[in-house]
Amino acid sequence: MRILALDVGTKNIGVAVSDELLLTAQGRQTIRRRNLKFDLSSIADIIRDENITEIVVGLPLNMNGSHGPKAKEITAFVEELSRLSAVPIKTWDERLTTVQVERVMLEADISRAKRKANADKLAAQVILQSYLDSRRKG
Repeated sequence: MRILALDVGTKNIGVAVSDELLLTAQGRQTIRRRNLKFDLSSIADIIRDENITEIVVGLPLNMNGSHGPKAKEITAFVEELSRLSAVPIKTWDERLTTVQVERVMLEADISRAKRKANADKLAAQVILQSYLDSRRKG
């Protein structure tokens, strides 16, 4: 049993997967977006290969908690993904995730090129770890 987290952007989809005990999140890869069919097929492969039982998708809410244009795009993506797979899908508030990831990478003195290459999967990892932590608290 594993949980998959996705940080869906316009160019890339960051991917993270939990361990089997649902304690930790590991950043796995970044899917370079081509088109919806390719994106969904790539995710379907991960669901199958990793024995995924739940999916968490980062939802970019506005700072006041409202749904802006990006959140609506993600909601539409989640609807398409739900047609592809019977695995339950939840959205998770990802406000400030990118800022948090950038700050950690800057503090770790990671080069600009490496920050850019890893930001999406690290954002997915932060989303998933936040979700896993909330499950233990609740």
